Amino acid sequence: MTIVSLRRSPQYLSRPLAKRTYSLPARRTLATVSPEHAKVTVGIRREDPSRIWERRCPVTPDEVAQLVQHLDVNVLIQDCDRRVFPVDQFIKAGAKLHPTLEPAHIVLGIKETPLNELVTSPVSAPGLRSGPSIPRTHLMFSHTTKGQPYNMELLSRFLGSHENPSLSRLIDYELLVGKDGKRTVGFGWFAGVAGVLESLSALAHAHLELGVASPFLHTPRPHTHPSIPSLRSALRSIGQNITDNGTPKTLGPFVIGLTGSGNVTQGCLSILDELPIVNVAVKDLPGLVSNPGTDLHKIYLVHALPKDYLTRSDGGQYSRDDYYKNPAMYHSDFDTKIAPYLTLFLNGVGWLPSFPRLMTNEQLATALTRAAEVGRARFGVVGDISCDVEGGLEFLPRASTLSDPFFKHRPSSLPSHLPSVTIMSVDILPSSLPLDASQHFCGVLMPYLRALIDEYHGRPGSREHLEALNVATIARNGELQGKHRGLAAHVERWEASRAAEIASKAGVAETSLKKKRVLMLGSGMVAGPAVQEICKRSDVEIIVAGNVRSETEDLTRKFSNAKAAYLDVHDVAEMTRLIQGADVVISLLPVPFHPAVAELCIQHRKHLVTASYISPAMRALHERAQSADVLLLNEIGLDPGIDHCSALSLLAQLQRDKKRVISFTSFCGGLPAPDCADVPLGYKFSWSPRGVLNAALNGAQFKLDGKEMKISGNNLLQEYFPDIPISHVLKLEGLANRDSLPYAETYGLGKLENLQTVLRGTLRYPGFADLMHAFKIIGLLDTETSIHLRDWRDLARVSLEKRIGEQIGSDRRSFLSALSTVMTAERAESALGALDWLGLTPENVLSKTPLATPLKPQAPIELFTSVLAHKLRYNPGERDMVVLSHEIVAQPSLPSIDSATEVHTSSLVAYGNSEASAMARCVGLPVAFAALEVLYGNVQVRGVHGPTDRGLYGAVLDGLQGAGLEMKESVRKGLGMERVLAEGLNARRAAL
Repeated sequence: MTIVSLRRSPQYLSRPLAKRTYSLPARRTLATVSPEHAKVTVGIRREDPSRIWERRCPVTPDEVAQLVQHLDVNVLIQDCDRRVFPVDQFIKAGAKLHPTLEPAHIVLGIKETPLNELVTSPVSAPGLRSGPSIPRTHLMFSHTTKGQPYNMELLSRFLGSHENPSLSRLIDYELLVGKDGKRTVGFGWFAGVAGVLESLSALAHAHLELGVASPFLHTPRPHTHPSIPSLRSALRSIGQNITDNGTPKTLGPFVIGLTGSGNVTQGCLSILDELPIVNVAVKDLPGLVSNPGTDLHKIYLVHALPKDYLTRSDGGQYSRDDYYKNPAMYHSDFDTKIAPYLTLFLNGVGWLPSFPRLMTNEQLATALTRAAEVGRARFGVVGDISCDVEGGLEFLPRASTLSDPFFKHRPSSLPSHLPSVTIMSVDILPSSLPLDASQHFCGVLMPYLRALIDEYHGRPGSREHLEALNVATIARNGELQGKHRGLAAHVERWEASRAAEIASKAGVAETSLKKKRVLMLGSGMVAGPAVQEICKRSDVEIIVAGNVRSETEDLTRKFSNAKAAYLDVHDVAEMTRLIQGADVVISLLPVPFHPAVAELCIQHRKHLVTASYISPAMRALHERAQSADVLLLNEIGLDPGIDHCSALSLLAQLQRDKKRVISFTSFCGGLPAPDCADVPLGYKFSWSPRGVLNAALNGAQFKLDGKEMKISGNNLLQEYFPDIPISHVLKLEGLANRDSLPYAETYGLGKLENLQTVLRGTLRYPGFADLMHAFKIIGLLDTETSIHLRDWRDLARVSLEKRIGEQIGSDRRSFLSALSTVMTAERAESALGALDWLGLTPENVLSKTPLATPLKPQAPIELFTSVLAHKLRYNPGERDMVVLSHEIVAQPSLPSIDSATEVHTSSLVAYGNSEASAMARCVGLPVAFAALEVLYGNVQVRGVHGPTDRGLYGAVLDGLQGAGLEMKESVRKGLGMERVLAEGLNARRAAL
């Protein structure tokens, strides 16, 4: 064990703070400002009066003096007696008091502007006494970027019904990042410092309740000292006391656990440096706590990193790159490896919904049980500085306040014999260090402010900072910008809710409000997430129509704006009535029904959205749909759908970067998660089984490594790609997917003759193609003939009889003999094992198929579909997985010194959860987002289309990102996968 040397502070704190040399004025006056029109005016807001602890200020008096004296800027400031810097200091520095800041071009605050004080009207341009006005710019932590409902009204003030150059610009500090992608403007370090002090104070209180006075009883709360140096001095005294006198023996060694590696954690480490810290590894914890000879004159710190507590579900080791690509493959062991040994836990790591929690409620029970076995007062106090409510620590129920910083809590699932946990979870910790935090914030903000001032003057400013400001812009000219366009749906929901509230207060029933109506035809496996997403809009009503009443009722009963309807798809009159009453129609029916639905939509001028490929029959309706001003939007599920949207987005970026595409390769597949895949075909069905079987019969055409290739439907299952190198963890094979060549034009890749590869394919686990081909040889995929079954165990035998034109004995030996005449003995044995498992072989007693045998003759593929749907369904607790990967090889369009090829990848790995399968989410959510865009009039194209409209695919990707289904992009120098694919395919062909 060694004494730790910790980073004391950010760089800015290593410099002495500037001394103020000006004196306070004799008196304060409220000035009526006469603008000097040649100057840019900066306004400094007062913070919301209801935020009693918010004393920070974005700009210091020293920097105000710099702005006024050296940059020739007018500075206005609102009066505020709570601000950490007295207003007199700003006036002495050259600022002027103004009650509303209305003349300001740039308005600065920390938190959101109170709505009654928000000014978004245009302002006179610098240098002009009259004439055209220009928009002002607001900078703040707006808390709108995640669609927070409580701030949608604030965001709506920056938006118009159409482009409006006079509306203000909204920039969010949280989005300002450097070239490395890390945030440049924030208070994380100070949250860490304050969080440690508040947590130590809570710890001392918890120990008092146990009857023990610990040295930390004298820990200063952050707001009680004027600055961080003063707080350090006080904590240093406590550390010296521990060195001299030790910690209470009854509590055993004091062990502090810390997670994270960002600014919050660095702040924690810095302030903890004032204590006699000894760094320990996770593996040392059991021995440290159990050893009666452990030195109690030290504080022991275990800084736990992800590799210490995250483990792959298959037993593999933690890898950072793999973790961020496949978060669902990992789980946390923090509850057993670390938590039981801690006196105080400081959580500095954030959490996202698609990632494993650091500790669940169940794991809290495990941790507390083991902690009781380890010793007294273990894992009794948690300082959650990240403050993700019900997030990484599922048992965190709420944020606390500086007025009441800690509380006791026990989840309802916690056994009664286990103790409650004391939690510190203040969500505005930096506010308790207003002086130091403001000085730091001002220092990192000033380069951006200077760039903005230059922009208002029309002078060339810092390109780096201007580009960063553009990225951090949420709204401009009345429109949402870039990736924030997806916030439009959140604003619309707020507006609809407000309209309903106003109507209700006026005595008008909400049900009388005119709602937009979506008709969903079909209620199958992927409908649930689509219904749930659409029902988030209170101004939208959805009718789910299908022929299985229980399904439609299950889908709609939870939502007040959803209704179920019975529909037989052959009842044209009823379908017509439903379509007439809708604004947008979603068809999740089997593909053959889409053209008939589309005909009715054209007839009644209703837009249609489907997830299916554009069939020839659908494409033939293009001109009629255009003439009727109707959009027939197809291919907006997963594959096709998300694959189109993500590919087009990446290609658009390459085009902007002036890169020329050489090769385009895309593979996608819905699979069981690896721990659920030990079944025939390595496959389970989270969508239509018939669709999977049909796909195995389609031919394919593509270009690979410079050669155009064609595979007939007959040979698709034999001419496959045995190795798809897109994952370091998953072993996958691939099948070519239909005709890839038209995508050279669809995606704007360039002329086909100039491309090395254009290939789209389907992913499967190894062995799928060989076994499915065996099923095809047996005749189980036959669509032409019909057979009548008396017993499911006859299906494989009767299908093979039809295939070879000979009768086969109804005993197992005869069936195996017949199998061996159409395939190798080795393949026959493998196929027989799979058919045994499915319950489809003669004399099979091991596995039965508990389905009623059909009364009427059916095609073998129909019968086989029924069996697969039953036997290869997902059982409770099992989950599926979606894998999508694009690879684009590109190089600069123009000659350059560095003309090496770049390999750009865009990938998605999603896992099902208790609410919905990954396939249902990845098909249903794009359908919902697209339908809503069409419903709200944001898609102007008409006729038959896929999701090629930039506004549409951008909105869908934004919606998916908000749902935790974000594409992860990367780039490297080198060669793509095409050579590996070509070698594998050639080897397969040679084997034939």
